[in-house]
Amino acid sequence: MNTATIILLAAGLSSRMKGRDKLLEDIDGQPLLRLMAGRACKAGVPVCVVLGPGQDARRAALADLNVDIVTAADDDGMAASIRAGVAGRKGPVLIVLADMPEITAQDLYLMVSLGAHAPKAILQAASADGRPGHPVLFPADLVPALSQLRGDQGAKPILSKEGGRVTLLPLADARATIDLDTPEDWAAWHAARNPTA
Repeated sequence: MNTATIILLAAGLSSRMKGRDKLLEDIDGQPLLRLMAGRACKAGVPVCVVLGPGQDARRAALADLNVDIVTAADDDGMAASIRAGVAGRKGPVLIVLADMPEITAQDLYLMVSLGAHAPKAILQAASADGRPGHPVLFPADLVPALSQLRGDQGAKPILSKEGGRVTLLPLADARATIDLDTPEDWAAWHAARNPTA
């Protein structure tokens, strides 16, 4: 049985953050990227982090973590990151967005474990009320299709084409749909976490 690999997509430019890098935002004393990579490592499977060219501060944030770091070309949006992450992979891949701070190590472990028992299914995390979100686990036979993706819509074409194989996996609350792209998003999220601050 091929072991799944977690592919942590962390090459984005934080273009809506007004000069800040969202993946270096501090959460409980560490950068978001390190927090997410550390959670991925706790799932017990190999972890590949995809960075963009020249993202030295992000690379430094991953120091001493047991992850494989690869660099995506900067010419093709999210598809380039996915292609870089799946290159040479033979087993299932769990695609995780690095800017989703409410996804837990337990969530990742659960998805990898369920994927091992349903090797043909696409497992897509969802909010508690059923809205599709992230992460998404793709079975081994779809890795070649992932390696051919183009453009900035990620794996949506595969999810559309293979819709009959998609199983939604509700996670608690809205954590499968919360990603933080702007300073306002971050401010609201921090305020919700610390209502008395």
